[in-house]
Amino acid sequence: MLEEAEDRAARAAVEERQMRAGGKVISHLPKPYNDNEQSARKGDWLQTYSGRQFWPLDPRADEVFIEDVAHALSMQCRYAGHCLRFYSVAEHSVLLARHVSPESRLWALLHDASEAYLVDVPRPVKPFLPGYKQAENSVMAAICERFGLPHEMPAEVKAADRAIIGDERSNMAPCVAEWYATGPGIGAHLQYWSPEKAKAQFLHEFRKLTAWRAAA
Repeated sequence: MLEEAEDRAARAAVEERQMRAGGKVISHLPKPYNDNEQSARKGDWLQTYSGRQFWPLDPRADEVFIEDVAHALSMQCRYAGHCLRFYSVAEHSVLLARHVSPESRLWALLHDASEAYLVDVPRPVKPFLPGYKQAENSVMAAICERFGLPHEMPAEVKAADRAIIGDERSNMAPCVAEWYATGPGIGAHLQYWSPEKAKAQFLHEFRKLTAWRAAA
């Protein structure tokens, strides 16, 4: 009964947001693709947070929306959930963006954005999932096109993404085996934001960075 009540409350919150955005519920959404249009796409589609359709195996830049990315990443826990406290991919992305140079911050914020559509697959599993890397690259290419980013991840972002693990390990139990060398970290302080706060911080950072790029 509690879960049903929570589901109803969540649906009501989405509908309220949609009403504020433009009157009739889901009136601001595009029309669904017809059968012929859908059959022309590769694979099947998933419904995004905003109620749109997205084809993970046939991504298009105009079907990527930042509210979907922010929401999905805020709901996913890093390290497949094997943390002492909930720590979202969205928070990880915001912290990373705040610890790189201004020119690389938007890329850092969106470096895991493909996981909004493909989920955060643990690192030891990724190499053994046929087709996953290709799908990840395709989705990231669509995201880069959507937000005007170069398709190649900056070396600075790649290095920081690896180094931040040194900070994030404070949120994990001592391990029975030795990890690979992560280094001392980048000085990030985990905040353990709730999904709601992580999403708000992610969107705030995105709007700040896109405004900065527009003014530059």
